[in-house]
Amino acid sequence: MSKETPCIAVCMIDPKTSLCFGCGRTLPEIARWHRMDRAERLAVMAQLAARMNDAGLPQPGMAESAKSD
Repeated sequence: MSKETPCIAVCMIDPKTSLCFGCGRTLPEIARWHRMDRAERLAVMAQLAARMNDAGLPQPGMAESAKSD
């Protein structure tokens, strides 16, 4: 893919938080992603882990490791 993206092809929006379960972005962020410059995309991506944590959503890949425990 030519542009940095946090997308992991799990495109479902949490109705409580309005965040994507797969990447943590909002619908407006997803919609304008291709129009963002690199700095704006990187700034959004830098917030995603904390955003998902604050919302109580599992981080991508965390569900797999939790299952093996």
